[in-house]
Amino acid sequence: MAITLLITDKNLVVQGDPIVGWKDLDTTTKYNEPASGSVSLPAYPEVMTQLQPGNRLVVIRNGEIWTAGPMEEPTDYDWSVDNGLGVGEVTVNFSDDLATIAGHITWPEPSLTWAGQHGDTWRTFTATNAETIIRTLVNENAGPGARTDRRIPQLVLDSVASAGTNTALRTRFEPVLDACRAAASSGGGIGFRTRQDGSQIKFGCYTPVDRTATARFSIGLGNLRGISFSQSAPTATHALVAGNETAGSSIRTYVEVSDTTAASTWWRVEKYVDGGADNDSAGELTASGTNEVAEGAAPVTLSTVTVDTEDMQAGRDYGLGDRVTVALPHGLQVTDLVRAIHLQASADDGEQIASVIGSQDATTDPRTVRLIRTLSRRLGRLETRK
Repeated sequence: MAITLLITDKNLVVQGDPIVGWKDLDTTTKYNEPASGSVSLPAYPEVMTQLQPGNRLVVIRNGEIWTAGPMEEPTDYDWSVDNGLGVGEVTVNFSDDLATIAGHITWPEPSLTWAGQHGDTWRTFTATNAETIIRTLVNENAGPGARTDRRIPQLVLDSVASAGTNTALRTRFEPVLDACRAAASSGGGIGFRTRQDGSQIKFGCYTPVDRTATARFSIGLGNLRGISFSQSAPTATHALVAGNETAGSSIRTYVEVSDTTAASTWWRVEKYVDGGADNDSAGELTASGTNEVAEGAAPVTLSTVTVDTEDMQAGRDYGLGDRVTVALPHGLQVTDLVRAIHLQASADDGEQIASVIGSQDATTDPRTVRLIRTLSRRLGRLETRK
């Protein structure tokens, strides 16, 4: 294990020497979500001067940047005469650079001032490639194409990855990453991420790779230390989508999106969906239904504790969003997406890698958080129709 910690300012300028004496590093990178992490540092003066608001923490593992982003809580300091901490200890809570993008919302008319936004406009994409939609949303709301006061320092668009399929999206005043996730889900199940490259933060999309034949975890291979597995019935196999009601008209558009395989395997589960559009001419109602069915897919929650071996290493042989294979002790093999990669390390005990693999429900987000996101999205549709 070789881990180096650096502090930079928001322009990616390194603020001092690598941090020494760190312990209890804990970081989780997530598929299409901001990362989360914490680390305990000795509160030496040369360390404390670097822990300033707006600065970033860079975690370098084996010579490669593992995660890098803003310190959301840079100075959680602790000292007492009884705890033997000497100069004291400071815990830093950090994320990756997706967190800064997550702080922006989608403006219907991003080139105008906030005061200049019109009350009945939406940012609409019809029959557009999902990667194009996602890159456009980030660029015009937080990137170099945004208004000057909304630009995130050093954020640029990465190379085009030619990822995804055509989809539709209609957004207005919702978190940028929520809109990006909707486009990614309905447009081919693609991924998006940030990465630090020199003096730039590059945002881009990618196509997750099917590694089920090569990325395998089992007790026999020596790369599986622990496992918990559960599978439950879907919460939606048929999304029954309704378009907006039009004043003075009895005509309303209805669209059905179904997962016939899930319905055949389990049973039919219908869910009513407020589509948030007048009709499906641009595919917006279909996209809403597709997202609802994807979110309600039969949750396979597979949480594993894995270890790197010479033959299988996180970040080299598999990554976020990739489809991998896990062999359960009783003979069943499960293939699904890598939703999160959890790195724990200490200077004394080395490191441990744990992967969360499964459906969209197999995330580290509490169920209440996912519920609030869903409710907020639906309330937003109602509010912006007034």
